Amino acid sequence: MAEAGHEVVGVDRRSSVRPAPGVDLVTADLAVTDLRRLFTGADTVVHLASGLRPQESGADPGHAIPAVAQRLLAALDDSVVTHLVVLSTAMVYGAWPDNPVPLTEEAEVQPCPDFRFAVRRADLERRAEEWGRGRPERVTTILRPAVTVAEEKPGGLARLLASAKAIRSEEGDPMGQFLHADDLAEAVVVVVDRRPLGPVNVAPDGWIPAPLMADLGGPVPRLRLPAPLGAGVARLRWTLGLTDAPPGIQPYTVHPWVVSNDRLRQLGWEARHSNEEAYVAGHEPGTFDQLDARSRQVLSLGAALVFVVGLVSGLVWLLRRLGDHPVDGHD
Repeated sequence: MAEAGHEVVGVDRRSSVRPAPGVDLVTADLAVTDLRRLFTGADTVVHLASGLRPQESGADPGHAIPAVAQRLLAALDDSVVTHLVVLSTAMVYGAWPDNPVPLTEEAEVQPCPDFRFAVRRADLERRAEEWGRGRPERVTTILRPAVTVAEEKPGGLARLLASAKAIRSEEGDPMGQFLHADDLAEAVVVVVDRRPLGPVNVAPDGWIPAPLMADLGGPVPRLRLPAPLGAGVARLRWTLGLTDAPPGIQPYTVHPWVVSNDRLRQLGWEARHSNEEAYVAGHEPGTFDQLDARSRQVLSLGAALVFVVGLVSGLVWLLRRLGDHPVDGHD
């Protein structure tokens, strides 16, 4: 944006990141800083502080978002800003068996209710759109990106989804859709320039079919279970601390939620990285990737056995706890 002649001021909680040429970086925490002072003279605000951080992968990831959003929008009410760009997620559509493939911006916002990350983003969208309706000159743009990755950095969502996929449902496997962070940055530049009203999906063309997703993921141990049992095992893994993926994310590893990028392409945007390229770029190569096929197979079988034994041990532990603390019934 600075290259296009815009005066750009970035706001971040940490100053460890070197700003791009032409960008002034201000170190501030949106939860406590006087935002009205920061917005003085600005005509556009781009709110990107809604990515999932590792410490947010608990039962209620993103719990601080409503409070920060409320402070942000209150400050915008007292400013001359006319364009607000908010980073949301394609997860707000929810992962449902009857989802069209792909989802367009006209699809209903119905995030899976047990995955608070997506629910919080839907609430953020609603608040931002309410601000936009406050005055006729205001424009609110909502970016709904697919799972975003950077060079050798899968990102919070990609990590959680990969962890959750250790349990596979008999209902099926979803397609994959991965967006490179550089392409997301370019989408931000495009919407700031074009000022589209409403939601805009951000994803490369198409998606990765389920069989290819399995190949890209490698021969890692996975259990395929009936849906009810799979959901129970996911909750057990979470309860025992065997995964950082909350059980509410499980539907997103089963049902489709890939999105169309037609609207963004009509604005002049084009992804430089395909889904496959983004996935590979965001994959952190480790020792497992450097082994030959036979060694991988041996390790995978061993890991699968350990995984099953761990789950059985967890079930025994849970049953013993229930036996030690019986639930009394009362009429």
